[in-house]
Amino acid sequence: MTHAPLPTARLGAHGPEVGVQGLGCMGMSFGYGPSDARESRATLERALELGVTLYDTADAYGAGDNERFLAPFLAAHRDEVVIATKFALSIPPDRPTERVIRNDPPYIRQAVEASLKRLEVDVIDLYYMHRRDVNVPIEETVGVMAELVREGKVKHLGLSEVTAAELRAAHAVHPIAAVQSEWSLFSRDIEAKVVPAAAELGVALVPYSPLGRGFLTGSFARAEELTEGDFRRQQPRFTGENAAANAALLEPVRAVAAAHGASLAQIALAWVQQRAEAHGLPVIPIPGTRRPGRVEENVTAATIRLTEEELGLLDPIAEQVAGGRYADMAFTSAGRE
Repeated sequence: MTHAPLPTARLGAHGPEVGVQGLGCMGMSFGYGPSDARESRATLERALELGVTLYDTADAYGAGDNERFLAPFLAAHRDEVVIATKFALSIPPDRPTERVIRNDPPYIRQAVEASLKRLEVDVIDLYYMHRRDVNVPIEETVGVMAELVREGKVKHLGLSEVTAAELRAAHAVHPIAAVQSEWSLFSRDIEAKVVPAAAELGVALVPYSPLGRGFLTGSFARAEELTEGDFRRQQPRFTGENAAANAALLEPVRAVAAAHGASLAQIALAWVQQRAEAHGLPVIPIPGTRRPGRVEENVTAATIRLTEEELGLLDPIAEQVAGGRYADMAFTSAGRE
């Protein structure tokens, strides 16, 4: 199968140039039920062959397991890929299923050393604050992150799920290359304030869950279909009456997909990719998958052009979605705006 070269975009004013679609690696080790390590490794390799160069992980994904899993791939392709990882979701030793948000300087220094060791790299290309601890001034947190840049442990800085005001405050301390937040046909809350702020500051947007955690692909219609341990079973949008109502919202996506001879996933991703010109900033979604064939499908979405009429069919979907993207939205930008 041949594919057109994946276009590129820059992460921030001075950040690296990457393929306009990255790869979310979390599910290879955590969150979405059992995975096949061999197939996941093949997925990493196929993504790189197709021009995907931004690989996203976090220290909280499987308590470091995902970073360790990526280490051999990074060793083989260090000069070809941009590795992004995150800190802030601390796992208490006596409560392994819990996450505690920490942005304090001692913890950040501890976290970066641990990630460098697990990834087996000398420097992290893009280091994100995964979630915001409102009890620690963001200027203090980013100040320590900036020190890591000066020390050569980190190249560029990112933030995840921050408000527009938090982004501006952080950017005043040190340039921010990218903001990561959920952004999809089902989740558009960041468009009100965060996206305009990012465009104003020259910060790239890296949408996670651009496929609605798989729901927008039609791969499942309710949480009960998922395996035990899949964290989507706890998310309000995928349970009970919410799931049934949201499944009905996929009809316009199906209509547009049929017109293009494309999959639901490709249309959902094409919509996200076109947010770049709609809002005037770089947009690099990071759909997650564990299958080489899915990477091929996803990358093709970058070549699909949706018409104004088709966008008009898709735009009303988000405001009709039943249920929040998390049970507790306090740790998202929308919960603090």
